[in-house]
Amino acid sequence: MAVRKERKRQTILAAALDEFLENGFLGAGMDRVAARAGASKVTVYAHFADKQTLFDAVCAEAIAAAERAGSERVEALAASTDLPRDLRAFAREHIAGVTAPHLVQLRRMIIGEARRFPDLARAWHRGAPERGHATLARIITRLSERGLVRAPDPLLAAQHLNYLILSIPLNEAMFAVREDHDGTELRRWADEAVRVWLAAYGTGQSTF
Repeated sequence: MAVRKERKRQTILAAALDEFLENGFLGAGMDRVAARAGASKVTVYAHFADKQTLFDAVCAEAIAAAERAGSERVEALAASTDLPRDLRAFAREHIAGVTAPHLVQLRRMIIGEARRFPDLARAWHRGAPERGHATLARIITRLSERGLVRAPDPLLAAQHLNYLILSIPLNEAMFAVREDHDGTELRRWADEAVRVWLAAYGTGQSTF
C-alpha cells in the first residue's frame, strides 16, 4: 500500500511539474493536474491540500532530484587523486544539471512569485545554492587538509567555484538570451571555470 501510494504521489508530482511549466503558477489548475496524472481530483487533494502545497512539493522534488544526480561525484572529490580531472567532471555535470530547461523554468517562476510567496523563494535558495555550497565547502576543507588546495574560507571558495561554473550560461538561460546551450560550449565553460578556480586556490599538487 505504501509503495503504491508513493508511486501515485510521484505521478502527480510529474504531472504537476508539466502543468506548472506550461501554465505558470497562477494559470495551473488542479483539475488539469489530475487529468495529466490519470487520477481524480479527490486523489490529488488527498496527497496535496492545495495548489500552493503542490507547488512547494514540485520545487522540493526538483531540488532533491538535482542533488541526487550530483551527490556521488561531489563526495568523490574529497578522495580525488587527480583533482583537475575530477573537478572538470564535476563542473561539466553541474553545469548541465543546473541549466536543464525545466529547472531554469522553475527558477524563473519562483523568482516571479517571490513577492507573493517569499517563503517558497527562500526555501529554494536554502535547498539549492545554500545547501550545495555547504556540501562543497566541506569537500574543499578536506582537500585543503590534504594539501591539494589553499582555501582559508572554504565556503567562499565553494561559492566562487559554483558561480564561475554557472554564471554565464545560467544568466543567459534565465534572461532567455538562449534557451539551450550546445554541449561543447557548456563543457568549455566548465573547464575554464575549473582552470581559473585552481589558479586562485590550487597548489603545486593540483595544477590544471
